Amino acid sequence: MARSASADAATLVLLGPGGRHPSGTGGAPVHCCPAVASPTMSTPSPELFDRIVNLTKRRGFVYPSAEIYGGFRSTYDYGPVGVLLLRNVKDAWWRSMVQLRGDVVGLDASILSPPQVWEASGHLANFTDPLVDCTNCHQRFRLDKLDDPEQCPACGKRGTFTEPRQFNLMFKTQAGPVEDAAAVAYLRPETAQGMFINFKNVVDTTRVRPPFGIAQIGKSFRNEITPGQFVFRTREFEQMEMEYFVPPADAQRWYEYWCSERYQWYLDHGCRSICCACGHTSPTSCPTTAPAPPTWSSCSRGGGTSSRGSPTVATTT
Repeated sequence: MARSASADAATLVLLGPGGRHPSGTGGAPVHCCPAVASPTMSTPSPELFDRIVNLTKRRGFVYPSAEIYGGFRSTYDYGPVGVLLLRNVKDAWWRSMVQLRGDVVGLDASILSPPQVWEASGHLANFTDPLVDCTNCHQRFRLDKLDDPEQCPACGKRGTFTEPRQFNLMFKTQAGPVEDAAAVAYLRPETAQGMFINFKNVVDTTRVRPPFGIAQIGKSFRNEITPGQFVFRTREFEQMEMEYFVPPADAQRWYEYWCSERYQWYLDHGCRSICCACGHTSPTSCPTTAPAPPTWSSCSRGGGTSSRGSPTVATTT
């Protein structure tokens, strides 16, 4: 699977693949050079970040959820202004990804899924984080995020961590009146699986053939050990995602096409393009950026396989 870009409806994050295509974040410059940190861009101070968070509340963009009852960590409610921004972003994405294209169809899959879906995808076995507890201060951390795996960042003690445990990030629940193994269900940790398990239904009912895409906007849930950073890392979030199915031989050119297409979408919606290494202001003028990928018209509908074939997938959101 090739992942070309990722955008969250609330935060407008652009993630480019390392080493070749653009990367950056919404609300900040989108860099056109391959994964190089800019020496001129300083890290915002925590005080500035706190001021921005407070401003979003005062202006009606984002409220802490359940605040009158003490709040609930890493959950937020979008206020009168924030919900307008949220809907405008989703509408703009849906229009460009589905309504203005002839090779992408929409889907709205369920949030609850049986364990068989996540067993087949590997999430039950592999969608985990290594978890350790400090026996001195009793705080909990992700082992893979610690600068020193032997020293607690909270109390400074060494050698006080428990043995790492694998913590599954999916939310588990019960569907039905009886709480037993047969009633186990999961809140989806991503929207992609709904598109995969409906692939045959879409092919049979719409008569599309690769190359084509399935798009979806919806909530996902991840039981993060260490949520934080305001709306940028939450346990409940909204994804705008499109899975694009292509013949294996055409995977690379479609991957390049979607990298360019999604990058341009951010530029069209106000993100600035600044090359962090050479000072150029667009990927077309940057000598370190890959050549322009093919256009939709030159890639479209060429040499697709039937639904009985085995197309590869390029993911873009």
